[in-house]
Amino acid sequence: MTSPVDDDARDAGATRASRRRVWPLLVLLAVLTFAADQASKVWALGALVPGAPRDLLGSFLRLNLIFNSGAAFSLGAGTTWLLTIVAVVIGVLVAWHARRIVSVPWAVAGGLVLGGLLGNLYDRLFRPPSFGQGHVVDFLDYNGFFIGNVADIAIVAAAILVALLSFLGISYDGTRATDHAPSEEDTHA
Repeated sequence: MTSPVDDDARDAGATRASRRRVWPLLVLLAVLTFAADQASKVWALGALVPGAPRDLLGSFLRLNLIFNSGAAFSLGAGTTWLLTIVAVVIGVLVAWHARRIVSVPWAVAGGLVLGGLLGNLYDRLFRPPSFGQGHVVDFLDYNGFFIGNVADIAIVAAAILVALLSFLGISYDGTRATDHAPSEEDTHA
């Protein structure tokens, strides 16, 4: 029989080992997402002309190159510098919390959101018109509802995954909310 102290030490060691296993996955997904986003933007800049959309699936999905100075749905246009600061703060917070992730699905979500955030942040920092006020390259037009890019797809996919994991009660450490609930024996002891 082991003591509670031994169990806690074993759990802490297992948690550190699990973090070491999921951290490379999170970083790899962030790097791949960033690379796919930037490569697709380079392609869009070379192959598309602003104001000349190309239908892929009729008007439901088309390629339509724009330069977005705002956030989603072009909200906040004219405050690009503020959006850049917000993106940096969010990136730091995501990276800070990512170090505590043990669960593979949470690592996937973290990698997607971090890669997507970095893809759009890169545009804000290094694309025209100036440093910190660059316009994001968007080219995927969803039936005129909004125009986005690969980074946006990754961020939305991460948000859906986070919502699903939260709905299922799966914590960043892989435990379920019911794993921490007191048992009936605990409440009657």
